[in-house]
Amino acid sequence: MRNLTCRATVAGLALAACLGLQPVPGGANEPTVEVSVQLDWLYQGPNIGFIMASELGYYAEEGLAVEISQGRGSGSTAQLVASKSVDFGFADGYTVANTISRGADIRSVAGIYRANPAAVIVRADSPIMEPRDLEGRTIGIPTGSAQFQQWPAFTRGCDIDQSQVNVVNIDPAGAVPAVINRQVDAIAGFAQGYVPALEVRAGVDARIFWFRDCGVVTVSNTIIVHTDMIEQRPEIIAPFVRASVRGFLYARANPDEAAATLREYLETAIDEVTLREMELSWEIWVTEPTRGQPLGWMSAEEWDATIEVLMTYGGMEQALEPARVFTNDYVPEGDEFVPPDL
Repeated sequence: MRNLTCRATVAGLALAACLGLQPVPGGANEPTVEVSVQLDWLYQGPNIGFIMASELGYYAEEGLAVEISQGRGSGSTAQLVASKSVDFGFADGYTVANTISRGADIRSVAGIYRANPAAVIVRADSPIMEPRDLEGRTIGIPTGSAQFQQWPAFTRGCDIDQSQVNVVNIDPAGAVPAVINRQVDAIAGFAQGYVPALEVRAGVDARIFWFRDCGVVTVSNTIIVHTDMIEQRPEIIAPFVRASVRGFLYARANPDEAAATLREYLETAIDEVTLREMELSWEIWVTEPTRGQPLGWMSAEEWDATIEVLMTYGGMEQALEPARVFTNDYVPEGDEFVPPDL
């Protein structure tokens, strides 16, 4: 594996920096501003866009030298941005809005995953053919997760008698083995995290029931910043967002290259898993309100829906105005930034 600091700055200048050489003042693509970004989780298919933007020199073209760090969950990432320990974060919108409601001065500046990635997942050979078939069955959901909070909304939206489903707490690391070994009939979580492990690593086909198909509308992963950056350093936000969006779009157009690149960051990465993670993440790029808009553009309607779910099921005590949670001011414009529809 290559040195992480070397990887973060990219292209010829990155090589020069790693060798201890000084860039020529005023040279082309010279990184001039150092910034940091904390991912939501480990290096993987769903957050590959930042890695590709780095490797392809997109950040350097914008005058940025970007340090990319792995994350430990959206909640942790949101807190790091709120404390100004990192400049940018990549975190789930449901968690971000909840964090803001508790006093954090952060804001979403670009939405990448604009649909809810939560899903109920069962084995394809299961007799559970539709959500209502969960009645009389056992489902494993981590009790501290957003999916646990949203479970009542899912059951209501799909007309499931919640009292007829046995919900058990399950450790996220043990969720996939539990459904493989039929210890539970179903699990709930982010599909792009569980399904590839089930299908590729274990060779078990999966059936997916998306929360969003049962009316649970929430914004997922967005790029976030502290509001002080918006006030004091706004000139670096648009370049960072533009380069990141380009990275995600490139990875989608060149998935095999992206999967191979990820292995340089994470030795244990398996190409087939990375590709399946990316495929599932593409399904949540475009929603009806965001169709035809550049990747990054967010809908006030969908943020309203996210806040409503938080008010009803997530413990949010006072509704937030969407403008308190997000802005589209830094999203790039142009047809080249509009993602393809599935």
